[in-house]
Amino acid sequence: MRGTRKAGSPAQTRLVMHVFPSFAVGGAQVRYAALANRFRARWRHVVVPLDGDGACAARIGAQVPFTLLDPPRARGTAGRIWQIQSLLHRLRPDVLVTGNWGSMDWAIAQHAVPGLRHLHIEDGFGPEEATQQFRRRVLARRWALRRSTVVLPSVTLLRLAQEEWRLPQDRLRYVPNGLDLNRFRPDGPVASPAPGPAGIPLIGTVAALRPEKALDRLLRACALLARRRTPFRLAILGDGPDRARLQALAAELGIGGQVTFAGHVPDPAAAYRSFDVFALSSDTEQMPFSVLEAMGTGLAVAATDVGDVSAMLATPNLPFVTPKDDADFAIALATLLEEPERRRSIGAANRSRAVLDFSEEAMFQAYAALIEG
Repeated sequence: MRGTRKAGSPAQTRLVMHVFPSFAVGGAQVRYAALANRFRARWRHVVVPLDGDGACAARIGAQVPFTLLDPPRARGTAGRIWQIQSLLHRLRPDVLVTGNWGSMDWAIAQHAVPGLRHLHIEDGFGPEEATQQFRRRVLARRWALRRSTVVLPSVTLLRLAQEEWRLPQDRLRYVPNGLDLNRFRPDGPVASPAPGPAGIPLIGTVAALRPEKALDRLLRACALLARRRTPFRLAILGDGPDRARLQALAAELGIGGQVTFAGHVPDPAAAYRSFDVFALSSDTEQMPFSVLEAMGTGLAVAATDVGDVSAMLATPNLPFVTPKDDADFAIALATLLEEPERRRSIGAANRSRAVLDFSEEAMFQAYAALIEG
């Protein structure tokens, strides 16, 4: 057990145990950190990062009673599930919160712990299931989650849980992601991650550098912009295993001098304000926080048609949601870069949509109600 903080919380306070495939900084992890910080000592928290990466713990405020716990290390599914059950019996959490396929062993193990309430949050899929789900995973979810409360942040996932996983309707909860609109807003400090010549518009994206984010598509589209002689710079915020490969690809495409790999930026709000256009090139998403953050900042978005992206964006932005095609994506970017008045009008419409429909406080209260039963 590591990273324990008491924060003056009484022992009778509800204990919530969260299991993440990874507690590296990402959408689901940042959402959890914001929720914990919003309610401070209202609950005690134990977080288990299954890959041992606890980087997002740095975002948990000092007033949150919080423990980072090493995961069970047994080899083989049966031994691991037995260890999980032993741990659950020992710690006796009031609520177990699991996330995505990577924590399914825990969803299975909790069936042997009487009285334990289980919430499962499904945020999306890795590259291996970008186009089609594995049959064995569908069947496992159908069985393991049949008596759990399943939280889904996108209409696309809600439909999947109903039609493919065949989970009971009364166990499903649609809770769209929400945004801190005071933090992500058009006005405020600006910090460009890619300083360059004045007047050259900046395309920005914020993503983990992993295969499913398809940043090679974005780079190839930018190479088409260069061939078209459309002025641009590109800033890629985020880090991950694909960084070296993507840097090599940018150089190979002849656009290395126009692309900045800014790495992980702990608070990207000021960077968003430096962007002229936001780009999302992913092969798979559900309700991406990066698009919400761009909307809150008043940006026009060029995006692939994945998950709920078309349902999230304001109507004037919809012509710039494209198939997963390099040329189509490049045309969307070029049009927004070359028509500044149009992109500003679209950005204002996206900000209005974010204010109207994606309140962070509404999301917090929905999760609080689920945690407290």
